[in-house]
Amino acid sequence: MSLPRPLALRPFHPPTDTAVLRSWIPDPTALMTWAGPNFTWPLTDAQLTTYAAEPGRHTWTAVSRTATTGVGRPGGTGVTHPGGTADGLQPGPPLGTPLGHISLADGRLGRVLIAPGARGRGLGGRLVSLAVSVGFDELALSEIRLGVWTHNTAALRVYEKLGFRTTATLEAVEVVNGVPWSVHRMRLTAADRRQ
Repeated sequence: MSLPRPLALRPFHPPTDTAVLRSWIPDPTALMTWAGPNFTWPLTDAQLTTYAAEPGRHTWTAVSRTATTGVGRPGGTGVTHPGGTADGLQPGPPLGTPLGHISLADGRLGRVLIAPGARGRGLGGRLVSLAVSVGFDELALSEIRLGVWTHNTAALRVYEKLGFRTTATLEAVEVVNGVPWSVHRMRLTAADRRQ
């Protein structure tokens, strides 16, 4: 039995999505982690609206596709469990709830973010996989590139699992709170893509 896909991409809609996205970025360090030096603190709706309108940029909000999360228990009894449903599924967010953000511009994937309350559930991999599918299947890209901070090990694991490979490491490209941050440049070709 296939599990329900918990995410869908819909176009980023600044009038309704900028406030939600800003709420996921609580401080200047989180902003730098998400977007590098391309935005200024405090992040504003105007900055996000301008970013989303850049020529050639595709921006998406990842939204919940199902109202439940988790996996039904094998041999379930059909009895409702505390905090769950009769199928042993955990209640999830309402359909259409924003759970993430991602963009793709000129073959460069970026601005990947999962809502703080939804982290640790594997949604980052699903979000990136959806955007990669759009890039290769709909936009007919031959490769997708990205940059990721070397200390962002959770993101690195997601990208590597999907087949992205490091092509270069740039040392100390930014200094954040007195600490030098380095970045990996990564690439995935259509031929190396993992489904």
